[in-house]
Amino acid sequence: MKAIFIAYNQAYYTEIVELLENNGCRGYTMWEDIEGRGSENGEPHLGNHAWPTLNNAVLTFVDDGKVDAVLDAIKEKDAQTPELGMRAFVWAAERSV
Repeated sequence: MKAIFIAYNQAYYTEIVELLENNGCRGYTMWEDIEGRGSENGEPHLGNHAWPTLNNAVLTFVDDGKVDAVLDAIKEKDAQTPELGMRAFVWAAERSV
């Protein structure tokens, strides 16, 4: 099992939920209105007068076989509007109860 953390511009909310559902990712935890700045490019999303947009984030745990499809869908979405910024990170989930 893998954990996928996705940080994205809040404008993508509906698309992210649909992306997860379309890839069989039923369970997730979401955070809204978070601040951030990418490490490579893109504008800061700080929720202030200079940088008014904000991000959301989602954490989902999926079977190993679903990871590539989810990441490919995220990469495709990010390529359509790279200025909005979307990143995903994957790590192993050792155990759950």
